Amino acid sequence: MVKEELKTEYMTINMGPQHPSTHGVIRFVIKTDGEIIHHCEPDVGYLHRSIEKIAELMPWQSFIPYTDRVDYVAAMNANWSYCMAVEKLAGIEVPERAEYLRVIVSELNRISSHLVAIGAADMDMGAYTPFIHALRERESINDLLELICGARLTYNYMSLGGVRFDAPPLFKEKTLAFLDHFEPVHEQIHRLISDNHIFQKRFRKVAVVSADMAKKYNLVGPNLRGSGVKFDVRKDEPYSIYDQLDFDVPVGKGFEGVVGDCYDRYIVRAEEIRQSVRIIRQCFDKMPEGDIAAKVKRVLKPPAGHIYVRTETPRGDAGYFISCDGKTSPERVKIRTGSFTAMSIIPELAKGLFIADLVAVIGSFDIVAPELDR
Repeated sequence: MVKEELKTEYMTINMGPQHPSTHGVIRFVIKTDGEIIHHCEPDVGYLHRSIEKIAELMPWQSFIPYTDRVDYVAAMNANWSYCMAVEKLAGIEVPERAEYLRVIVSELNRISSHLVAIGAADMDMGAYTPFIHALRERESINDLLELICGARLTYNYMSLGGVRFDAPPLFKEKTLAFLDHFEPVHEQIHRLISDNHIFQKRFRKVAVVSADMAKKYNLVGPNLRGSGVKFDVRKDEPYSIYDQLDFDVPVGKGFEGVVGDCYDRYIVRAEEIRQSVRIIRQCFDKMPEGDIAAKVKRVLKPPAGHIYVRTETPRGDAGYFISCDGKTSPERVKIRTGSFTAMSIIPELAKGLFIADLVAVIGSFDIVAPELDR
């Protein structure tokens, strides 16, 4: 008897859309050979809410609360990107004090966002304790943001021409007290994670992205800088008052493995937290008195035209393209986000990895589901 030739095939499994390690409603269709990934296809769209289409039906100012939902982990930065685009389109000049307040709240939100990214990535690797420490500090930041605008997640704090509320009397004192407390605590959290042997094994030399590859896939923010590319919109194309502030741009250097691996992307975010603390302290030292908002017409009709504005959010270079036909609402709004570009590189990186390593890749890229679907 001639034995039949053994036939095998790849197993297709679904990771998500409900999965604790995707941190949102995202689905990955994975073809595996045992534990090894042969092909990984991201399936996005579960959070599509037609936000860009809604913009065409809303007055210019009324669309700001919707930008909170583009990235609910860093809603201040999302507010700012849209407001700055409309202000440039309409020729609105923002008072200097409002610019400082915008930077302060946005950098606080950057710290908060990076704490979630770092803590969640570590928890996905099996270490729960650092995540609790990170959330504790994030709650203190939420208290500060609640003090200045009354909200803890979706803020609607920015307005066309400035900000909605001035800093209350105790805001500076409480924020500086928090920073004094937070700096040594951040060092403790950093050491707790960075020097952990298991975490290093799971992150170093995994999903290496070279500088050329990062550019070809149009990665932005910490994911780009983790590959050794020193580009930050705040430095290279300064906006607001960032050109008056002194801060560094951390990049990946192969700290524990290879330049551009998961560990480098993690370290860059940890270092950016330190730089945000520096920025906030400088803002309080330099912030002048004065108005917090420019006078803007109640019924705003910017001149016909179009504009593209980019800002540096926690997930990188975020762009708002707005087309205006001279009416009370945009003709077209297109939003570019860092998570969407990061998702495009995952099929390439996933080939040959263990399924468990895909969790590390997702965590290292800090993908937030609402940024994928608009």
